[in-house]
Amino acid sequence: MRRAARLGTALLLAALGGAAHASDTDDLLSALKRARTLAARGQAEVTVLFPPRAVPTRAANALPVVAVRPALLLKNFTVVSAGPQSVAGRDAVRFDLTPKVGGAGRWSLWVDRAWNVPLAFEERRADGAVVRRAAFLKVNAAPVKVAAAVTAIPAGLRVALGRALPGLSLPAGFTPVGVRTREAGGLEIALSDGLNVLALVLAPQDVRGAPGVASRRVGNAFVWLVGNLPDTELRAALAGVRRASPDALGTFAGPGDSNP
Repeated sequence: MRRAARLGTALLLAALGGAAHASDTDDLLSALKRARTLAARGQAEVTVLFPPRAVPTRAANALPVVAVRPALLLKNFTVVSAGPQSVAGRDAVRFDLTPKVGGAGRWSLWVDRAWNVPLAFEERRADGAVVRRAAFLKVNAAPVKVAAAVTAIPAGLRVALGRALPGLSLPAGFTPVGVRTREAGGLEIALSDGLNVLALVLAPQDVRGAPGVASRRVGNAFVWLVGNLPDTELRAALAGVRRASPDALGTFAGPGDSNP
C-alpha cells in the first residue's frame, strides 16, 4: 500500500509539473501571438555577437523581429517561467526556452505583464555564451499597432530539398521554411526549429570558415550551413550530401538576398 501511495504521489507530481510547463508555454505563445498586432516602442539596446561585427551594439526604437513559428516552437522547445522581473521599469515575466533535442540556441524572453508583449530577449549558445541580446531601456506610454504575419511553409519544400541535396541530414528539430535567390548567385534555404534560423546556401563559391559556419564542395557547387549550432552538428548535416541540384528548388525561390 505504501509503495502504491508513493508511486501515486510521484505520478501526481509529474503530472503537475507537466501541467505547469504547459501553462508556461501557453502564456508565452499568447504573448507571441499578441506581438503580431501590438508592440512596445521606446529606447532599446541591441547587441549582436554572431555573426561578428565591428560595432556589435546599437540603439533602436524597437526590438528586432524574431521569426517565431508557434507550431515548431511547441514541438521543439521546453518553456519554463522564471518568475517576475523588471525591464525598463515595467513588471515583466521571463520565459526560458530550451531545445528538447540537439545543440541549437537557448532563448530567454521577457514579456510585459500588463501589455503581454515582449520587452527583451536573449539568444545563447548551448554552452551559455550570448549570441544576441535586445532589451528596452525605456518604453513609451503605450504599445503601438503592428502587422506581422507568419508566412506559411510551402507545401512540398522538404521533399524538394531532399531532391536538391540528397544525403542532407537536417539538424534535430529543424525544417525548411523558405527559399530565396541570392544576388551573388545560388539559393538560400531558411531552416527553422520555431525560434532559431539556420541559413543553408547553395552557391558557386566557397565561404570563409568560422565558428558557426560549415561548408563543403559538392561537384561544381558549394553548400554552406550557417547559424547558432555547434560546428560538429553543422558539419554532420552536410557530411552525406552526394550532389547539388538547385533546379529542384527553383519553383520555391523568391527574391531577396541576405548574404550570410
